[in-house]
Amino acid sequence: MPLFGVFAIHSPESCPMNNSAAREKFIAMEDKLKSSPSSRRISKIHGFYMSVLEHEWVIILEAEAAHDIETFCIEVGISSTSTVKIVPLNNFEAVVKKVRAGGSSP
Repeated sequence: MPLFGVFAIHSPESCPMNNSAAREKFIAMEDKLKSSPSSRRISKIHGFYMSVLEHEWVIILEAEAAHDIETFCIEVGISSTSTVKIVPLNNFEAVVKKVRAGGSSP
């Protein structure tokens, strides 16, 4: 299943650390994340990381398509406080193998 990076950036004013409405959404997000991501055609969340001072979240996950991740970000509430960028990712070893074989980009 394809691997994606989700990069969500919010302003200091909409940060859950500084904004009570965003804080409530953030706390509620934990339960929504625990509910079956497979119902959104997301097979696995590899990691969910946060840089508090940069106001950026990075999620690495496997999904059928970027549209499934878009739905996930809306349902979970990530997009209610953050601008979301969804980036397809490739495994380093797979890219090295293609480059050595002289193939086009993955």
